[in-house]
Amino acid sequence: MKPAFFLLLILIPLLALMSPGHADCTLDSIVDKKIKESLTSLELGLQARLSCTSVTTRGTLATCPAGFIVTGCACGYGCGSWDVRGDNVCHCQCSGMDWTSARCCQFSK
Repeated sequence: MKPAFFLLLILIPLLALMSPGHADCTLDSIVDKKIKESLTSLELGLQARLSCTSVTTRGTLATCPAGFIVTGCACGYGCGSWDVRGDNVCHCQCSGMDWTSARCCQFSK
C-alpha cells in the first residue's frame, strides 16, 4: 500500500503540469511561436512558379528546351548509367540505347 501511495504522490504533480493551463509554456510551443513571428515579419517577394516537362528521344541524348535544366534522366533497356551534359542534356552511357528521356524544369514568374 505504501509504494502505491508514494507513486500517487509523485504522479499528481506531474499530471498537474500536463494540464492545459501549462501547455503553452512548453519548449515546442515557444519555438513554434518564434517561428511564426519571424515568418510574419518577412516580406514575401515575387513568387516563382516551377514548370516541368519531359523530353524523350531515340538514341543516347535528350536535350531540354531553351531555358530549362535537367532534373533527372531515364534510359531504355533498363540502363541506369547516365550523366548530365551542360545542364540541359541527358546522356545515357549504355551502348545501343533505344530511347533517352530527360525531365526538364525552369522557374518562371
